[in-house]
Amino acid sequence: MQEKKKLYIKTWGCQMNVYDSHRMADLMVPLGYEQVDAPDDADMIVLNTCHIREKATDKVFSELGRLREHKDRKEDKGDKCLMVLTGCVAQAKGKIITDRAPYVDIVLGSQSYYKLPEIVAAHTKKRIINTDFPTISKFDFLPEEHQGQGVSAFLAIQEGCDRFCSYCVVPYTRGGEYSRTVVEIMDEAKTLIDSGAQEITLLGQNVNAYHGQGPDGKHWTLAQLFEALAKMEDLKRIRYTTSYPSDVNDDLINAHRDIDKLMPYIHLPVQSGSDSILKAMNRKHTAQEYLQTIEKLRTARPDIAVSGDFIVGFPGETDQDFEDTIEVIKEVQYASAYSFKFSPRPGTPAASMENSVPESIKNERLQTLQAVLRAQQERFNKTMIGKTLPVLLDRKGRIAGQLHGRTPYNQAMHIQTDEENYGKIIYVMINDAHLNSLQGII
Repeated sequence: MQEKKKLYIKTWGCQMNVYDSHRMADLMVPLGYEQVDAPDDADMIVLNTCHIREKATDKVFSELGRLREHKDRKEDKGDKCLMVLTGCVAQAKGKIITDRAPYVDIVLGSQSYYKLPEIVAAHTKKRIINTDFPTISKFDFLPEEHQGQGVSAFLAIQEGCDRFCSYCVVPYTRGGEYSRTVVEIMDEAKTLIDSGAQEITLLGQNVNAYHGQGPDGKHWTLAQLFEALAKMEDLKRIRYTTSYPSDVNDDLINAHRDIDKLMPYIHLPVQSGSDSILKAMNRKHTAQEYLQTIEKLRTARPDIAVSGDFIVGFPGETDQDFEDTIEVIKEVQYASAYSFKFSPRPGTPAASMENSVPESIKNERLQTLQAVLRAQQERFNKTMIGKTLPVLLDRKGRIAGQLHGRTPYNQAMHIQTDEENYGKIIYVMINDAHLNSLQGII
């Protein structure tokens, strides 16, 4: 019997990275690797990185330094420990990282990680760097079987982006838009469901630009894909992220109206409420067009929860530009949101823009914006008090006898209940609400 080897994966960033990490673990099963929760005595350490936020590369170096201790201890015993770097930082900064951290054995870009088993199997002491964009899809090489993601699973349907927002590295680290075929997606969904998934979140850098080939030979929309997935009896819930405003079409809006399994929640980043800043960001929509899209969604599905992303302090942002953003936030009334200070990503057009906003003003604006968003999120959560909501219990809580779950509106819940309720959708009466979670009783 083949002796199991320990595989430790540290993941940063978006849900696409989480999905990629699951698939890397799947890839390594035939080579005898079993994923573990800690790096101690690991035979392979994988860092799956994100390049979106400020100082991402520095954070990777810091983690590499910490994990090197585990590698050194392993190798001091005469055993082998491979250090692997993948993801968007690897794609963008692979050569720089190996120059500064020569103990990294393998660097694989976002589109090349499917080669990990063959590289590991043939690995010698020579460092390997592969950050090419292959001409064929990595999905063609991923195994059909999953180790299982649990009750709530991710499924990548689209990757890359053709939008080229001036601040974003995704087109450079993930490449252009690519949509998987409907047959591939349905097959993977069935595998996930057979492994216990009741909720599937469809992933893409620009997920609502999906245009994969259907079994009829035509390009399908995301709404058509929802319809097909909704017919899978044991799939109870469908989610998706992240969407681009100008790609929200009537079919997608009507899907929220017509498909019960599609959760009443959409993550729809606007980034700024100022048309001049949106133009500088190379966003393909105005603030008014974004608001009209929100209005259409709420007409179709009045209870839909909306979340968003915001960047403050973009080069050239004036006080009025910032106020315009606050006005959009007040009009939309977000259920949740992510917000960040602008930080230049090397190689993007925004990195060389003039009229940078002083750090002190960025900080002040971010605090003001986040205060408004926090108040909206808490207000939205409190509207749930007294309601009874179906909650999918998808993991154990931090204390004994507690399970964690999410409402249809993507709100977190912690419930005291028997462990036998894990993996079930139960109805919970909400009796209290906080900024980041709800409380309830069965």
